[in-house]
Amino acid sequence: MDASLDEIMVEWVLAAVGGDHLVSVTGLREGGPPWLVRYESAVGGGSAVLRVGAPETAETQKFEARGIALARARGVPAPGVIAARADEKAALLLIEYVDGSSHQPVEPDPARLEALGRIAARISAVDPGDAELPVVTHPIPDVDFDELRARAQPQPLLAAAQERVAAIVPDDPVGFVHGDLWSGNALWRGAELAAVIDWDCAGRGAAGVDLGSLRCDASMCYGFEASDHVLAGWQREAECPAESLAYWDAVAALSTPPDIDWFAEAIAGMTGRPDLTKELLRERRDAFLADALDRLC
Repeated sequence: MDASLDEIMVEWVLAAVGGDHLVSVTGLREGGPPWLVRYESAVGGGSAVLRVGAPETAETQKFEARGIALARARGVPAPGVIAARADEKAALLLIEYVDGSSHQPVEPDPARLEALGRIAARISAVDPGDAELPVVTHPIPDVDFDELRARAQPQPLLAAAQERVAAIVPDDPVGFVHGDLWSGNALWRGAELAAVIDWDCAGRGAAGVDLGSLRCDASMCYGFEASDHVLAGWQREAECPAESLAYWDAVAALSTPPDIDWFAEAIAGMTGRPDLTKELLRERRDAFLADALDRLC
């Protein structure tokens, strides 16, 4: 048994899944949480994913569970919630394990990129109804990227983009968004998109939040042309043009660390692309952002 989970957590997990004992606990992010827990029982075994947070993350985990439920109700492939618990020590969210990989090919696969665009459109078509969800105005909303830029070495392109974006108030419809939609949060089995994972940033926002995020990610991973495949998939599924595309592209590019730094390791590791160096990712991010500014009215 791994020391990463205490006895109370272990007992809670086993009760939730109907297991007799844990076989292993493996960190899914650089050896740390979320945890992949494998268990056995008298009738067989299985796996689940356990998200462990501080007590104050309980509300965020509630939003995540609501987001997953909304997505699944509309047929979006997402792992279901098994159980949730919060006390004075920790907030726990136990989620179904989906077998798949977020590794991507070195060369762009148009069909795969279009599939990501289509799933973004399907997510945006979900009606959140009166579900209590946070407002999402940019990808990864819990990170203050403006503050990161204020503390970093000034970059004229980023400064100009921030000023341009701040002067625009888009009038796009607000619906349901994943909030952190990129290739690392998509699990594949061969050519099949098996699941979209990590719904902790889900909320209410414009469709462009997710579309711009995917387009920026595709551009950083493969070059600007790849973002057009994402857009083609989105438009085919949505059956309408994307609104405020240049604005949301710029917002997505600004929702990255100024020097890429901590993004680089996550992108290269989760996509299985060691060729994606910090320097290459930054160069492509800046090219994507410059193009967005050229198109921005």
